[in-house]
Amino acid sequence: MSEIKQLPKRSEVPIELTWDLSTIFKNKEAVNKAIAELHPRVNELVKLAGGLDKDSNSLLTAIRSELEIESQLERIYVYAELKNDQDTSNNQNQALKDQVTSLVAKVSAKLAWFEPEILAIPKATLEKYQENNTELKPYQHYFEVLNLKKNHVLTTKEEAILAGAGSVFEVSSNVFGILDNSDLKFPFVKDEAGEAVQLSQGVYSTLLQSTEQSVRKEAFEQLYAVYEQFKNTFAMTLAGEVKVHNFKAQIRGYKDARQAAMSANAIPESVYSNLITEVHDHLDLLHRYVGLRKKILNLKELHMYDLYTPITGKSPLSYTYQEAQKEAKAALQIMGSDYVGHVEDAFKNRWIDVVENEGKRSGAYSSGVYGTNPFMLLNWHNDLDNLFTLVHEMGHSMHSYYTTHNQPYQYGDYPIFVAEIASTTNENILTQYLLDKYDDPQIKLFVLNHYLDGFKGTVYRQTQFAEFEQFIHETDARGEALTAEMMSDYYGKLNHRYYGNDVINDSQIKSEWTRIPHFYYNFYVYQYATGFAAASTLANGISSKEPHARENYLNYLKSGSSDFPLNVMKKAGVNMAEKQYLEDAFAVFEKRLNEFEALL
Repeated sequence: MSEIKQLPKRSEVPIELTWDLSTIFKNKEAVNKAIAELHPRVNELVKLAGGLDKDSNSLLTAIRSELEIESQLERIYVYAELKNDQDTSNNQNQALKDQVTSLVAKVSAKLAWFEPEILAIPKATLEKYQENNTELKPYQHYFEVLNLKKNHVLTTKEEAILAGAGSVFEVSSNVFGILDNSDLKFPFVKDEAGEAVQLSQGVYSTLLQSTEQSVRKEAFEQLYAVYEQFKNTFAMTLAGEVKVHNFKAQIRGYKDARQAAMSANAIPESVYSNLITEVHDHLDLLHRYVGLRKKILNLKELHMYDLYTPITGKSPLSYTYQEAQKEAKAALQIMGSDYVGHVEDAFKNRWIDVVENEGKRSGAYSSGVYGTNPFMLLNWHNDLDNLFTLVHEMGHSMHSYYTTHNQPYQYGDYPIFVAEIASTTNENILTQYLLDKYDDPQIKLFVLNHYLDGFKGTVYRQTQFAEFEQFIHETDARGEALTAEMMSDYYGKLNHRYYGNDVINDSQIKSEWTRIPHFYYNFYVYQYATGFAAASTLANGISSKEPHARENYLNYLKSGSSDFPLNVMKKAGVNMAEKQYLEDAFAVFEKRLNEFEALL
């Protein structure tokens, strides 16, 4: 009888495959000390309330104090998040996260007066302060960003109430996270070798790439059988999150939640609508690719679980984690020695939590805090897709590294809108590297297939998600109930529109919305699609060694939030206010689809 493969417990994972969080805090005692030190600093700042307009020095002192508090609070919060994500079933980790979530809400409530008081300072007075006090000049863009909120900031009392309710607003998202990552129990299924493996998010994505349709089908049906048991609960958590977004937008005087989310970074809503329009105009390319998949796989019926297996059969490329490190460094050499040097630091100094373990958060991400190294969460499997995930998250981490080492704290982060550009630029560079490296037609076919699937999953699929996200927010805003049945019905029809008649619209796919954590992120997913499209242009310039392309790209990584996102990207060479960058991306997709067909 074959051995059943189970996930290791956290304590069983080799330490060299775990991240080293001691660069944030050495232990729980250090966290407690930081929390204890925070309270008197907050109280000292509160004493300054009502006097920020006294003179330029008073304003400068208050801003510096607030940013120091924000920095310390961020360190505590990120540490708690990372500890919890490495094992969501650990009660101590859960307790720390809950404690810190409450702390954030309390501090936010105490400091709710801060931004309204700055915004109450007359524009002429604020300009005079900046003119007369050179130490305020580095905060010019800080004031510009703050001014975006001017017409949407409430009274100090109302802001305090909202801030104090922060942990309440996070309940739906937190319940989803615990249910999805910890409480759901997935069954055992058979892999290609006939061995029993326990389903998880990572195992599921690997099995969907199997060349055996029976393996793909069983993984698909068994996974969704679990989610469908709890579809009404997931409908309640998602509806609760949507209500929070709509409530906050309404109370602040925005037209809707989408406008509220996008205006924070001065992104015009036309960017969102341009994306959906352009994707709709190019659905014929997706339908053509899907039809090609059905033909090459020689399937009478193409199902949703057949969309992730390589068309060209079993992968000719696979990588252990150690092999993937070497390949990632080789692919990224084109970024220059300084960039690759920091990539080596990530591998050598335990910036990465590599393998799956029981209770670990699914998926992958890059996180971090100003003043420490970035951190990456992976759930490693030995395949090409995980190599792409590694360079994707490395793109985020290098973005964080360059930003925090070139910007002061107030600009030491970057908005989500530009974040996905760094990660998907790396993906595009890896694709070109592999196409240039190998002459073997089978490998080229596989890499092209991977690119086409990546484009499908990032541009088309994330735009599909964006449409669904807009629909559920608009539905709730009209006062209609977001039931499981209603959301599933809409999602199923939307899925059929995107993939066309060549794919069987399996009944299970209607429930896909139940397992997408990004729907709790408030109009986040569209930025994957816009980011991938912009990255296509940037990566092409770097790979082609166009003059200043790499220099402009590295300057973008160093910019952080020192300017509005559209301005940062314009300097890097992409105008995302127009449609051209999207059309260019679809042109690359069509070109590589043509290459793929020709090689076949």
